[in-house]
Amino acid sequence: METSRNFTQRFDWTLAMIIFIFMCISLTAISSAQTSGQYSANYVFLQLRGYIIGAFIVAFVMFFEPSQYKKFTWYLYGFGVFLLVMLFIIPTGSFAVEINGAKSWFKTPIGNIQPAEFMKTFYILGLAWLISKHHDTTPIKTVKTDLMLLVKMFGVLALPLFFIMQQPDLGSALVFFAITAALIIVAGVTWKIILPVFIAAAGIGASLLWMAIYKQDFIQNTLGFDPYQLARVYSWLDPYSYAASEGYHLITSLNAIGSGEIFGKGYGGREVYVAENHTDFIFAVIGEEWGFIGASFVICMYFLLVYHLTKIALEMKDSFCTYVCAGIIAMITFHVLENVGMTIQLLPITGIPLPLISYGGSSMMGISLALGLVFSMKFHHRSYMFGDDE
Repeated sequence: METSRNFTQRFDWTLAMIIFIFMCISLTAISSAQTSGQYSANYVFLQLRGYIIGAFIVAFVMFFEPSQYKKFTWYLYGFGVFLLVMLFIIPTGSFAVEINGAKSWFKTPIGNIQPAEFMKTFYILGLAWLISKHHDTTPIKTVKTDLMLLVKMFGVLALPLFFIMQQPDLGSALVFFAITAALIIVAGVTWKIILPVFIAAAGIGASLLWMAIYKQDFIQNTLGFDPYQLARVYSWLDPYSYAASEGYHLITSLNAIGSGEIFGKGYGGREVYVAENHTDFIFAVIGEEWGFIGASFVICMYFLLVYHLTKIALEMKDSFCTYVCAGIIAMITFHVLENVGMTIQLLPITGIPLPLISYGGSSMMGISLALGLVFSMKFHHRSYMFGDDE
C-alpha cells in the first residue's frame, strides 16, 4: 500500500522549496554583484542555466533507486578517479584548463567542468558502501574491527586526494577530509581510536601553523609548501600587513560586510569593491546589501537545509542511505562554514564556493548530483521500510 503512492506524495516538496529559495537568493545576489563591472558576461543567465541543468540532473538521478547506486558505487568512484587522472595527464591548454595556478578543470561546450566537484559525491557513495558492508560482515564491534574500518576508509580517500593535491586544490582536499571525519563519527568508530586520531590531526595542524609562522624555510624546502599557500596564512592572521597583495580580498570583504551593519544598504547599494564577488565572495555582497539580517537569513536557510537532510537520514531504513545522507550533510556544512568563515576572517581563504548561491557551473552540477541522491532516497524510501535492500 505504501509503495503505491503517486508522484506528488513521494516527491520531497520541502527540499525542492528550500532549493528554490536558494535559487532566488543566488540570482538576486549575482545580479547585484555583476554590476560592479568586473566581468562582461551575464552571470545571472549562466547561473539560471546551471540551476536548470541541475534540475535535469536531479530528475535523472532520482529516477534510479538507491539499491542501483549501491551496485554501481565503485564504477562511479572509478570514473571520478579516472577524470582526476586525466587532468594530471592531459597537457594544459588543450582539454585541461589551469586557473589561478590550479589545473582543475576540463574545457567543455557548456563551460569549464571541475571533476573534483563530482568526485566528492562519488567518494561519499564509496565510503557509505564501505561502512555499511563492513558493519554487515562484522556484527561484533571491537577496537580491531574499527581500526580495520579506518584503514579501509583512508585507503578509499588516498587515491582521489593524491590527484587533487597534484592540481593543487587545497580547498577540495579539505572537503574530503571533512566528509571522512564526519563519516568516521557517524559510523560509530570507538572513541578509543577517534580521540587519538583527532588529537593527532589537531596537533599536526597546529604544528604546521606554527612552522608556517616561525619556520618558513623548513616548511617550504622540506615539506614542499608553496609560498602562495603560506601567504594565505599570513594574510589571514594579519591582512592589513598584506593589504596590497594576499590580504586585499579579506580586507575588502570585511569592509563590505561591516559596512552593511544591521539592515544593509539595499539591492545595488554596494559601495565597497570586492573581487570575485559573484563566486567565492558572494557572502560579502549579501552582507553589505542586506546587512546582519539578510546574512543571518541566509545562514538560517542553510540550517533549515541541514535540518531537513538530517531528518531524511534518520528516516532511512537502509544504512547505506543513512551514510550517504550523512556524507552530503558534512560536505554542505563544511562548504558553508569555510566560505562564510573566510569572508569574516574566522578561517583562511580557500577557493570553496557557497553552495547553491555562488556562481559556478561545476559547483551547481556537483551539488545537484548530491541532492539528487537525497531526492532518490526519499522518493523510493517506502521500498526499504522492512530492512536493508541488497
